[in-house]
Amino acid sequence: MRNENWTSRRGQAQSWNRNRNTVRHVPKTLGVLSQLAILGVLVLIVGLIYVTQGTRATSYDYELSEIDAKISELEAKKDDLALEKARLTSIASAENSKVAVSMENATPAGYAE
Repeated sequence: MRNENWTSRRGQAQSWNRNRNTVRHVPKTLGVLSQLAILGVLVLIVGLIYVTQGTRATSYDYELSEIDAKISELEAKKDDLALEKARLTSIASAENSKVAVSMENATPAGYAE
């Protein structure tokens, strides 16, 4: 006689079935202030990375400028040495030429009075 009073609950909420908890869990979320603090820290970190990369590029620029200055200085010395070599070889070839050998040594003719 007990079956006569029995009614099915399956049409109601599914969470009321047997061996199931009826507690609804609310997921934990961060508040607005926590989200703003995290965002601020992230912006600060990205800014610091940007600044360090900028200073690193500037230090590379100074190093490149120093290297360029050394290169231009060495090129100028190379040009000076090339001129000196040309001058010395021309003097040596002039002293050993047939025309220079046949010339007489110059002597002062005198002074105007």
